[in-house]
Amino acid sequence: MENQYCKVGQVTPIEANRNAINLLEYQYQNFIEKASNLEYTDAKLIEFFEQKAQKIQKLLENMVK
Repeated sequence: MENQYCKVGQVTPIEANRNAINLLEYQYQNFIEKASNLEYTDAKLIEFFEQKAQKIQKLLENMVK
């Protein structure tokens, strides 16, 4: 029986994807919309979505430079 190597946990950098900028822009807009839709319900969840959006925005800015 031959050894098989599993790729579980292997990470592919998002920059390797040709549509990375479009994907990140979509995710950014999605998180912003989720945060605005929950405006009066859950402050911690809103904060989580806003932080995710900020991280994506920084990543986009670095990719565009």
